[in-house]
Amino acid sequence: MIHPKLSLQRPLAILGAALIGLTGVVAVATPASAHHTTITATAECDRLTGERVITWKVVNSEDKKDATVQRVTADPNTPVTSLVEGVKEAKPLQGLVIPQASYKLATQRVPGNTTVAHLQVYAEWIKGDKVTANNTANGEINLAADKSCTPAPKCVEVDKAKYSHTFDGPKGTATVKLDGDLPLCGEGKQWFTLVSYFAPRPQFATPQYVYGTPDSDWIGGTQTEITLNVEIPDCHTQVDLIWGGKDEVIDELVDGGKRYDNKKLGSPGAPGNRSKGPQGWYNGGSKNCTTPASTFASTCDGSVAVSLSNDGKISKYAVEFEVKGENGFTKKVSVAPGKADTSIVVPAADAGKIEVLVDGKVIENGTYSWQRPEDCPLPAVTTKADCKTFALTVTNPEGGLPVKSTFTYEGKTETRTVAAGASETVTFKAGKDKTAIVALPDMDLEMEAIYTPEGNCGGAGGGGEEPSLPLTGAAAGGIAAGAVALLIAGAVLFIIARRRRVTFTA
Repeated sequence: MIHPKLSLQRPLAILGAALIGLTGVVAVATPASAHHTTITATAECDRLTGERVITWKVVNSEDKKDATVQRVTADPNTPVTSLVEGVKEAKPLQGLVIPQASYKLATQRVPGNTTVAHLQVYAEWIKGDKVTANNTANGEINLAADKSCTPAPKCVEVDKAKYSHTFDGPKGTATVKLDGDLPLCGEGKQWFTLVSYFAPRPQFATPQYVYGTPDSDWIGGTQTEITLNVEIPDCHTQVDLIWGGKDEVIDELVDGGKRYDNKKLGSPGAPGNRSKGPQGWYNGGSKNCTTPASTFASTCDGSVAVSLSNDGKISKYAVEFEVKGENGFTKKVSVAPGKADTSIVVPAADAGKIEVLVDGKVIENGTYSWQRPEDCPLPAVTTKADCKTFALTVTNPEGGLPVKSTFTYEGKTETRTVAAGASETVTFKAGKDKTAIVALPDMDLEMEAIYTPEGNCGGAGGGGEEPSLPLTGAAAGGIAAGAVALLIAGAVLFIIARRRRVTFTA
């Protein structure tokens, strides 16, 4: 028998042998006898369990005899099992026969924070029924050089999770996806929200107001990807993809107020920088978020009342209107959203063509010219005739425009402008013509009067017997329907008609 103390007499040359694997250094104790065993080891980390897995290699140096392992002592004291090729179920190393000049492999699982592991193997060489030699070998592996082995994570904490996203501001769509293969831990959820705004400009400007309903969803459990969609206003807008739920939405973005800052995904700072992708914000749109409109009403005195409104579906901002008249009139007025202004009257002298402008551009249906209202009273025409003269008078009612009038008789024409509330008379020398014409060109009206003097002029001028009253031209009913004024002075009838001449005799 070899005395155990003899094992200390050999140099410890093989204690520095390098291990094959991730970690470990083995110190080997061997006897001076030719019969001995040696032990080396390697180690790996099992990330699923957080344990170190040591592979021990026990070598029989005797090239003519088998060695039988009689005793195995391990520190840490965990099972050491052999690796037998072709055998699924591992067996203890103790009792195993190591063939001559061969080795056996065994594995041992130790805690992940183990710094040093030891293995001692006592083996005997037996011939017949007698022990001819024995040996105790010691092996050691240093695990301190490697970091503590910990189990691989099975989930990711909410505050450590990373994401990636897509973003299409003009379409109002976005996606957010959890990075990696691990779900969020426990009941953890991370909310994200897509929101759109009315905006005063296609670049960032305030104030802004939330449009429609923001879309919000969360990632957690088995839900690792979400899609968000919002409606975009048909005008200037801002769209933001933000970190958090609807409680993070700012209803109104005002000057000096709250901002999303780094809550927008794709921002340079936290938490927005925890998601990789394009910048999660957009400013654009081609139209103003207002609905300016105007209506016009002509009055009999030639002025025009202009009504301005800002109450359309997308009217969120005050509108600065400018009303211009062709003859120099101009006035600006601000109309709040949802309101109207009816205070602007363009005087007759300044009207001409009227334009309503916003931001220097004429709005839709914003051009108008005065039109005579149908209910305005018409000027009245009266006559007075005797054997020497034929007098024609135009009377213009109050509240109307001045009326240009032309009087034509016996080839002579006189023109007068009759002010509102006044009358103008033209007297012609009686002649052979039986008719005279009074025209109001601004109204596109023309009247024909038959000269019938009062009394008997001795055959001159058609005097004598009173003529019959035949009606020529338009039917009498049509005349009444056209609101034509018939005025009788003496024995002469006049009729007013548009674009046609109607003759009455009396």
